[in-house]
Amino acid sequence: MEYFINCNTSPLSPFAGGLNQQQVAHLYRRLGFSASVQTINTGIGRTADELVDTLINEAIALAPIPEPLWANWNNSNYPADDDAARQLRRQQHEELGLAYANSMLNNNLRDRLSFFWSNHLVTELEVYDCAAFLYEYVNCLQRNALGNFKTFVSEMGLTSAMLYYLDGAYNNGNNPNENYARELYELFTLGEGNGYTEEDIIETAKALSGYVERGELGCEKVTFRADRHDAGPKTILGQTGNWGYDDVIDILFEQRSVEIAEFICRKLYEFFVHPDSKDDANNARTIIDGMSATFVANNFELAPVLSQLFKSEHFFDDEAIGVIIKSPYDFYFNILKETSFAYTDTTMATFMNYTSLLSQQLFEPIDVAGWQRDRSWINTNFMIGRWLTIESIIEEFYMADNEQFRAFAMDVVGDIALTSYNPDEIARPIIDFILPKGLLNESEYEKAFAIFRSDVDETYFEGGSTPSWTLAVWPQAPFQVQLLLQYLARQPEFQLK
Repeated sequence: MEYFINCNTSPLSPFAGGLNQQQVAHLYRRLGFSASVQTINTGIGRTADELVDTLINEAIALAPIPEPLWANWNNSNYPADDDAARQLRRQQHEELGLAYANSMLNNNLRDRLSFFWSNHLVTELEVYDCAAFLYEYVNCLQRNALGNFKTFVSEMGLTSAMLYYLDGAYNNGNNPNENYARELYELFTLGEGNGYTEEDIIETAKALSGYVERGELGCEKVTFRADRHDAGPKTILGQTGNWGYDDVIDILFEQRSVEIAEFICRKLYEFFVHPDSKDDANNARTIIDGMSATFVANNFELAPVLSQLFKSEHFFDDEAIGVIIKSPYDFYFNILKETSFAYTDTTMATFMNYTSLLSQQLFEPIDVAGWQRDRSWINTNFMIGRWLTIESIIEEFYMADNEQFRAFAMDVVGDIALTSYNPDEIARPIIDFILPKGLLNESEYEKAFAIFRSDVDETYFEGGSTPSWTLAVWPQAPFQVQLLLQYLARQPEFQLK
């Protein structure tokens, strides 16, 4: 697959005029996991300002996943038998995983962002293995996904999931553990080697000490013990005092506001616009500088900087469309959202299993730095896995209800489904809806048209002796749509969003 260089030279100024179908689909693929034909059609003609405001306001208003019955469980709630306890924990993990996957599918920007942050403020479930800790972590992600980044970092650092994952639960004042202090700077706020020293890490670890009250090992929430906190003076980023946890966050965001803004805005840019943000041939640096200024001016509120980006000419530039490789979750969720095929919890569990096979297991990023995205999703094995699994999924949808394939196609093509005898006229809008920028050239369209026509004798099409084929009534039309979707799912363009 060709590596896409960032050639987007459009500015951060607001995009003017109404959005077309391709631009609305682009917005939903980036700010969520795509959308139905009806949702995209409803957005056509609306301004970026109006549609982005709607999506941001919806995201801010959404409540987190409801608290499960076991949200505050500890070790005493589990069976004494280890095997039984492990099985119950596994069931709880699966319950929350299913609820969160459905939330990602249905909640557009809020859980597109919460999932993004789970790959930035990383934990791994296998390390702490506690469903209550996982729920607290997910709740923190969802509540803060579009809120204040300083508050987000502060709250996340005191979740039991993070305290166990990065050894904060073992950070005693008389024996400091530097793991969380290092990642706070290197991965969560500043970037590697950017604006801090090894001495800052050592001193910060002392200031963060004391959150070590954890009872028996296992599912016991971590709390603070004053006698385990280093009460001596520390010098952090040039500031000296008897600092504690809150002081660290305040000093960091006061002394390194510019560095934090640039680091976070670059990550947001690379996730939502283009993975190439440092090539001098484009103006990505200028865009990120503008975003950073907005971020600092708004005291690290995320909504204003994201609103600025999503409403910009830069975001809707043609060079921004179809240039990011779909993650495994994008790969499966996009086709489900775009077709509106009926699905069950079993379907969702299958998707989650397939994403794990393709190296994106929910709540288990590859390491503390998270999944590296984009080209890391594509290699020979993963491509074969994508082809085989999507083929199986489409076939299962067809076996469950083949008429939903006709219904999807009719939603895409509109009134011509009733009158057109020309299958190519029907196939083209389906192709252009499913693929972010269509196929490469007319020769590629002809190959797809041939697949769509392959199950029907040519005499039934326009120009034959008895033209009678239409999408609306032809008995085999659902199978034709299935064949076309199977073909498109194997094309390079289908891997992109």
